[in-house]
Amino acid sequence: MNMLKKTVSAVLLLLLLLVGVGFVLPSEFKVQRDILIEATPAEVYTRLNNLRSWQDWGVWFKRDPDMKVRYEGPDQGLGMRSIWQSDTEGSGQMEIIATEPPKRLVYSLYFPDYEMGSTGEFVLTSHDTGTKVVWLDYGDVGANPLMHYMALMMDSMIGPDFETGLENLKTLVENQS
Repeated sequence: MNMLKKTVSAVLLLLLLLVGVGFVLPSEFKVQRDILIEATPAEVYTRLNNLRSWQDWGVWFKRDPDMKVRYEGPDQGLGMRSIWQSDTEGSGQMEIIATEPPKRLVYSLYFPDYEMGSTGEFVLTSHDTGTKVVWLDYGDVGANPLMHYMALMMDSMIGPDFETGLENLKTLVENQS
């Protein structure tokens, strides 16, 4: 019985420690990746400004071909929304909330299953050999100390998807001519 008490006490102490550390971890996260695409900013921007074209380069659509997606609002640009349902990639919605063609596009992202959202941006800068595309996603997971662990791991969770998506975008844009 004494051993059981020690085990339970140790488990409770560990849980308290994990929660305590969670309170001091940051609630904010930022993921950033970039790539150089041999095309003009306008050629790249057309693939970003229409959420329907994300299916051609986004990794999430490729991993779940059965994903159900619907679009609302204008056909492209400010106010265009995509809403998706997926058993494997999660369900969510995205809306383009700011545009500066062909330099910048900002979107809001929301995952109702996790009650979590973020803001994403594409920043396009002209270079001698093409366009540098920077893809950012940032947000705040709130006060829940367990979600702070998720914020800490966000870069490793979605960073590789950004890298693959940017590579797919590069291939698509560079091969369109």
